[in-house]
Amino acid sequence: MTTPHPAVWRPPSFIANPLLRYGLVVAVLAYLVWSIGSLDINWARVSNGAERAGNMLARMVPPDFSRWELLARGVLESVQMALAASFIGMILAIPLGICAANNLVPNWLYLCARAVLAVTRTFHEVIIAIFFVKIFGFGPLAGVLTLVVASLSFIGKMLAEDIENMPPGQLEAIRATGASFPKMLLYAVQPQMLPRYLGVSIYRLDANIRHSTVVGIVGAGGIGQTLAASFSRYDYDFSLAILMTIVALVFAGEVFSNWVRGRLR
Repeated sequence: MTTPHPAVWRPPSFIANPLLRYGLVVAVLAYLVWSIGSLDINWARVSNGAERAGNMLARMVPPDFSRWELLARGVLESVQMALAASFIGMILAIPLGICAANNLVPNWLYLCARAVLAVTRTFHEVIIAIFFVKIFGFGPLAGVLTLVVASLSFIGKMLAEDIENMPPGQLEAIRATGASFPKMLLYAVQPQMLPRYLGVSIYRLDANIRHSTVVGIVGAGGIGQTLAASFSRYDYDFSLAILMTIVALVFAGEVFSNWVRGRLR
C-alpha cells in the first residue's frame, strides 16, 4: 500500500530529529531564564530610575532652540567629519580591498590584508574614538580618524568579497592576453565592481553621519560632544533640541543616500 502524498508541502526542518530540535528549544529557553535571573537586577533602583526619567522628560519640554548658533556649529562639524572620513576611507579601501581578494594577489598579501580588516573591524567606533581622544585630545580630529578606520574596514571588506565573488570569465580572459596587473584591474575588475563600490560608499557616508553624532559623546567632536555637555549641565531642554536636530540630520542623510543609490541602479 503506497503512502499518500501530503496535501500541503512544508520545507524540510533545519534539524530533522524532532527530539534534538525541541531539546535545543528547551535548552535555549532555560538558558534565557537563567541569564535573566543571574543579572541581579535591583528592582528598587529600577523604580527610582523610572521616577527620575519622568522628571527628566518633563524638564525637556519644550525644547530650547535659543542657542541655535551652537547647535548649527555642532551639526556642521558632524557633517564635515562624516564627509571627510567617508572620502578618505573610500580612497584607502581600494588598495586594501584589492589586497584582501584571494583571486588577485598572492596568499601572503591576502592574509596580511585580511588581518588588517579583522583588526579594524574588531572594535566598535566608540572604543576607537576613546583611543584617538587619548592620543590627540578632544576635538574633531579624533572623530575623523575614528570614522576613517570604520569606513576603510567596512568598504574594504565589501569590496574584497565582491571581487572574490565576481564571475571568473572576464578576469581569465584579460589574464590570457598577457595584460599587466593594473590593466587587469582597469578592464576586468573595475567595470564589475564600480557600481557596487559606489553604492557601498554612499551607504557608509549615511552611516558616518549617524556615527559622527555618537563618537562625539566621548569627546571626538561634532554634535554629540555638544549633547554630552548639555546632559552634564542638566540642560535638558537644550538636550531635546539637540536630539531633534540629530534625528533631522540622520533623516536627511537617509533621504540623500536613498536618492544617490537609486541613481546608481
